[in-house]
Amino acid sequence: MKIGVYVCHCGSNIAGRVDVAEVAEWVSGLPHVAVTRDYEFMCSSLGQEMIKDDIRDLGVDRVVVACCTPRMHEPTFQRAVSEAGLNPYYFEQANIREQCSWVHQDRDEATLKAKALVGAAVSRVRHHQPLSVNTVSIHPATLVVGAGITGIQAALELADADYPVYLVEREPSIGGRMAQLDETFPTLDCSA
Repeated sequence: MKIGVYVCHCGSNIAGRVDVAEVAEWVSGLPHVAVTRDYEFMCSSLGQEMIKDDIRDLGVDRVVVACCTPRMHEPTFQRAVSEAGLNPYYFEQANIREQCSWVHQDRDEATLKAKALVGAAVSRVRHHQPLSVNTVSIHPATLVVGAGITGIQAALELADADYPVYLVEREPSIGGRMAQLDETFPTLDCSA
């Protein structure tokens, strides 16, 4: 197993609080880490090419990128890993921007936490298995269990969206606890 770890500066977003070079140097001593690099913007086309080249030329078979939120760039890096011929699920991302540099004032604390997050990502990616995307057909009908006020509302909204709806209730009447009330606040309307 050869893990490649790439630590992003993200301009000053990360490098302003985290000692990126120290994190990259520290992670190079972890088991199975074969390649460690730090780069200004890993999400750039040059950063992605760096990952692809290391997969093709150096035999990297797992990738960890320490950068911003996976919500923003996980698909970017999974696509890069896939384009290099590696299963996209052999990728792990450590969020050292939002979870370190943006929440810490002290550079040493932020760097220490970044090391912990990147180390955890390296440990985790070692256990990844290749996955594939499967598509399955679905039936558009919806079963709503419970015809209380929430179940009735859910069924009505689904029906308004032109989905077939089946509403089931175990009691002989619908309405749940709401139907047992005399009047409702604030209008004092009859609940039935």
